[in-house]
Amino acid sequence: MRVYEKRLDVEKDVADLHKQNKSIGFVPTMGALHKGHLALVKKAIDQNQAVVVSIFVNPTQFNNSEDLIKYPRTLDSDVTLLSTLSNDIIVFAPEPKEIYGSKTSSFDYDFKGLEHEMEGKFRPGHFDGVGTVLKHLFTIVSPTKAYFGEKDFQQLQIVKKLVEIENMAVEIIGCPIYREESGLALSSRNKRLNKKQLQESPLIYKTLKQVKNDFGTKSVIDLTSWVSEQFENNDVLVLEYFEIAKVSDLRSIKRKRKNTKYRAFIAVFAGEVRLIDNIALN
Repeated sequence: MRVYEKRLDVEKDVADLHKQNKSIGFVPTMGALHKGHLALVKKAIDQNQAVVVSIFVNPTQFNNSEDLIKYPRTLDSDVTLLSTLSNDIIVFAPEPKEIYGSKTSSFDYDFKGLEHEMEGKFRPGHFDGVGTVLKHLFTIVSPTKAYFGEKDFQQLQIVKKLVEIENMAVEIIGCPIYREESGLALSSRNKRLNKKQLQESPLIYKTLKQVKNDFGTKSVIDLTSWVSEQFENNDVLVLEYFEIAKVSDLRSIKRKRKNTKYRAFIAVFAGEVRLIDNIALN
């Protein structure tokens, strides 16, 4: 396992791989790895001749400074976990200056409105931070393919638009959501949940599944109202938003149209921990 902190070391390894005409799979993460991350890395290993995993808690995508401070950092255990898949993985675990230089700041991106929906409404500047760090990481790693989980479906669409805007030669691969047996979508933030919050959090996916089941027979307004009711009397989980949106542009809808793909999106607070999830409806 090669673990690098300096971008020049990664760029040297990557240049050697390109000289050998080897394909490079890239999995960008913020660490605190779990089985969902491993599924992405496994797919990258299966589809490429070399794999790079970045472990970097990106400061520019946090609009909540407290969330940034409390985000789990577990590099040693992350590397140990990756070694269960392969010892040939290149791990890039930089400090912010290796990515941003002397000024840690974001570019201003126009993602054609994708950045203003859902997460964008509640996390100002978040997707500028995501786009900026991925622009830097894609430049450093020069991957053939990059892998992202569909739990962050809005982010996945943003990344595809980023590659289009920046004209980058990397294929973006979306991978299914990996869940606990309870249905809770795996997230590094789950480690911050207490016992009671873990017990209650499966309500999120249970609610989404019922929405999917009822989508063909109930109106968007009725479904949205029903979801709100599921959380009104819960003393552990607080609903931040629920929206049904078109897959193509992520704009929320009031009524359904034929021949259009939709997904349901949800964000819930369990104490200070913010959990998101989504599901394809048709």
